Amino acid sequence: NPLKKYKIGIVGATGAVGQEIIHLLEKREFPVAEARLLASPRSAGREIQACGNLEVVKKTDSDSFKNLDIAIFSAGSKNTVNFAEAARKNNCVVIDNSSAFRMDKDVPLVIPEINGDVLESHRGIIANPNCSTAVALMGLYPHMN
Repeated sequence: NPLKKYKIGIVGATGAVGQEIIHLLEKREFPVAEARLLASPRSAGREIQACGNLEVVKKTDSDSFKNLDIAIFSAGSKNTVNFAEAARKNNCVVIDNSSAFRMDKDVPLVIPEINGDVLESHRGIIANPNCSTAVALMGLYPHMN
């Protein structure tokens, strides 16, 4: 739906990857209705510019995912393991950048340009390979067919 705007949570929003996710959402003009910035307790309370608003970073906990459509996790495997199920129980789709679910046969491991079609089979959690693997596969994939 081209008119739909999404409520997005960014776990690890104050880290380097979280900041890059915010930058990419803005650069690509992703339709964001709400950007909920989530991080560790020590980062809670910081103010960060995100998707056109000055947002206050909130501590990540099990209630952080209520009323969100998507949560992008970039805060390490431990945080993913601790909070992904809470997000999924709130009907929030998890896109995980850690290694937590990369080898789980029930979680699609996705590089959109290569196997984006497997997104249809997700059960609330989507994994992606590490950055060097994704870059290497983008170069190799055209030669694999």
